[in-house]
Amino acid sequence: MARQEQVLVLDPQQELKFRGPFTDVVTATLKLTNPTDRNVCFKVKTTAPRRYCVRPNSGIIEAGTSINVSVMLQPFEYDPNEKSKHKFMVQSILAPRDMTDMEGVWKDAKPEELMDSKLRCTFEMPLENDKTHESESIKPVSSSTSVKTEHSALPKSSSASLDDGEVKKIMEECRQLQREVQRLREENKQIREDDSVRKRKITPVAVSHSDTADRMAMTKDEGLSTRILALCLLFFVIGAIIGKLVL
Repeated sequence: MARQEQVLVLDPQQELKFRGPFTDVVTATLKLTNPTDRNVCFKVKTTAPRRYCVRPNSGIIEAGTSINVSVMLQPFEYDPNEKSKHKFMVQSILAPRDMTDMEGVWKDAKPEELMDSKLRCTFEMPLENDKTHESESIKPVSSSTSVKTEHSALPKSSSASLDDGEVKKIMEECRQLQREVQRLREENKQIREDDSVRKRKITPVAVSHSDTADRMAMTKDEGLSTRILALCLLFFVIGAIIGKLVL
């Protein structure tokens, strides 16, 4: 026996679109409408249960009412070359008039009593033009707002010019400091060169003074030794004369 046709009206009917970026949870809404005069039990199933969170994933839709089902896609790394194979199925069954346990209804349901509809999933990234239109449509600008914006832009431009003037002043001070540092370096270099010249002049004089002092010391030593030798000879001569007199 063939299955019954789906009594619920799905919106969208065939495709759930998820629009990136997919760095956060992306939600698509599925609207289920019950146009009949009977309550309908429903379930939402997917081929990728770990990738989606569905709220509510089951329940009862009263006659002549509708319900919104939120299908939340979990974050993932999007690859535009990879086609989505994820699918959803909305399964439904007419609720018995004396129903007390919905789980029991699904458990005791006959295959020919079940109705289902399938939807495929598609992923798409927003285009640059769409981003621009969205950003422009977020904050509509009125005439009063534009006037305020123009007035508020004036002090910003003046402050920007002041900042440029301060920057130029700081740059000029930096150049002056660089020139001063260069001048001090040159003076320091000149002082070092003058100092090295003085040392070269002083060194020979110091050497000559030291040589003269050594020569004088040697002369003094030689004179002293001569005197001692002369005294020794004198004492020897005196001793010899005294010895002859005694004899």
